[in-house]
Amino acid sequence: MTVSEIRAKYLEYFKNQHHVVIPSVPLVPENDPTTLFVSSGMQPLLPYFLGTPHPQGTRVVNVQPSFRTEDIEEIGDNRHTSSFEMIGNWSFGDYFKKEQLPWFFDFLTNVVGLNPQKLYVTVFAGDESLGIPKDVESIALWKSLFKEKGMEANDVVIGTEENGYRVGMQGARIFAYDAKKNWWSRSGVPSKMPAGEPGGPDSEMFYDFGTPHDLKWGEHCHPNCDCGRFMEIGNSVFMQYIKNADGTFALLPKANVDFGGGLERIAAASVDKGDVFLIDTLLNSIRELSAAGGKNYNDTAYQRSFRIVADHLKGAVFMIADGVIPSNTEQGYILRRLIRRSIFHMDKLNVKTETLGRVLDSIITSYRDAYPKLSVSYQKILSTITEEEIRFRKTLTVGLKEYAKIQGNTISGTEASLLVQTHGFPIEMLVEIAGESGKTVDLKTYEEEKVKHQDLSRAGAEQKFKGGLADSSEQTTKLHTATHLMLAGLRKYLGSHVHQAGSNITSERTRFDFNHPEKVPPEILKKIEEYVNKAIQKKCDMVMVQMPKAQAQAEGVEGSFWEKYPDVVNVYQVVCSDGTIYSRELCGGPHVQNTGSMGTFSIVKEEASSAGIRRIKAILS
Repeated sequence: MTVSEIRAKYLEYFKNQHHVVIPSVPLVPENDPTTLFVSSGMQPLLPYFLGTPHPQGTRVVNVQPSFRTEDIEEIGDNRHTSSFEMIGNWSFGDYFKKEQLPWFFDFLTNVVGLNPQKLYVTVFAGDESLGIPKDVESIALWKSLFKEKGMEANDVVIGTEENGYRVGMQGARIFAYDAKKNWWSRSGVPSKMPAGEPGGPDSEMFYDFGTPHDLKWGEHCHPNCDCGRFMEIGNSVFMQYIKNADGTFALLPKANVDFGGGLERIAAASVDKGDVFLIDTLLNSIRELSAAGGKNYNDTAYQRSFRIVADHLKGAVFMIADGVIPSNTEQGYILRRLIRRSIFHMDKLNVKTETLGRVLDSIITSYRDAYPKLSVSYQKILSTITEEEIRFRKTLTVGLKEYAKIQGNTISGTEASLLVQTHGFPIEMLVEIAGESGKTVDLKTYEEEKVKHQDLSRAGAEQKFKGGLADSSEQTTKLHTATHLMLAGLRKYLGSHVHQAGSNITSERTRFDFNHPEKVPPEILKKIEEYVNKAIQKKCDMVMVQMPKAQAQAEGVEGSFWEKYPDVVNVYQVVCSDGTIYSRELCGGPHVQNTGSMGTFSIVKEEASSAGIRRIKAILS
């Protein structure tokens, strides 16, 4: 079955289960400073799991393009892709395990047509020390579902992944693992969850390709083995617990379901090839690469390069279509890295630059029906990648001069890191060039340097903004609400041309970017301060109203990125007892319930951010 067929059948299946199909969101997330890209379908929906009503109801479904930066280095095996589509269905306090597991099993076996004999599942083993029981309900449901297919499904407790390598399958089909494998919360395992944090067990589905076990991973194979025999194809998260202040766990009043499945992986299971790159969408790119360069995908000397290029160019296409441009920071850095690694491996495949358009055509053709924006952005995609190649070749020339200065036969981790981070060498390229000149790269110290760099980047990211709130603390929430009021004031005193161009809200201050051609006079800034403080002093309520998006636009509701919102939107209004509306804006929260708790608003700085964009920094005291 093709990727398009599975995508369409999945959406149709859950529409028949009374789910509303919601649109996907762009790869670059809003209001989430913790990640560069949307990495799952659940990620944009987190507010609805935490209590905000979803405008489309309690049952929704979609297919979400996703990207995981942590998987870039994993590309090359039979199952990892950094760029992928995530199918997802969600229940916000509606259905639970007894509906979710049968639906997913039915979809896989009766719609996609997977052989149930090749399906294995995992569940949560429980944590006695925290009073969280083993997920016996899911075990019972799985036993019943397999029995309906005429199969005996025994269950065993594996515990840790490491123990799985020691004890193996034990003739079972249902495997209970610890919290590291079968528990979900934003903070990880139950012991690390703060008070008030929701979480719960999950149940994963694995497909068995039947390939021989590789002993380098351990003595025995098991579903969570990394040898490539098993591929995870879906995960049902049952968010049913909340952590108490005393460290114990209680049941949530309304339990939720968060299901995520790898579309490409399910497609791979449907053709039973044991290689995710043999599905139609990725294989189309591989065929173009093979025809252009004359290399064979089945040749193990080139297989990794085929996989890297197919994965990375797909990710680059989606990123560029969503407005990312190559740079040396954040999303742009990842895009640059994808393109440059692709160019290096295209060289290994003997694929010339002039054939790049055909490869990109194959990607866009595979996805244009589901994502029309790719076709619309074709020229931008082609020119961006072509221009980046030109830059890369120039940078490479400079980098090779720096490489030539290195003395001795060993390139240290520090030297390697400099060439990679500063001059854009993919590490594979550096190793190859070094080998050709009789040198070696100290990969151990390079990896240590890379980890240091990643840690510094993460630490820096905690202080930087990538489109929204740094956290959901009380003070950040107050400043977020103040930012709504400030924007309303800016529009009142500067004009309706003013719209948000970015924001960075922490517990200490708000940083707000907006379009305006010139410096804002001090007297206007003073009026905006007074506007916000008047709304605070009058102790106005924050009221959320749901309405059709078209109506919100017609009524002049303020909002940016309208295309990203569903047909029914949440409009947050600051309304005072005398009927005055101080702010009316699209948003996803969080906000104060009443402005009287916010304090005093002060603008501390107004400056240029970029051409035509001004920036205000403000505080609450």
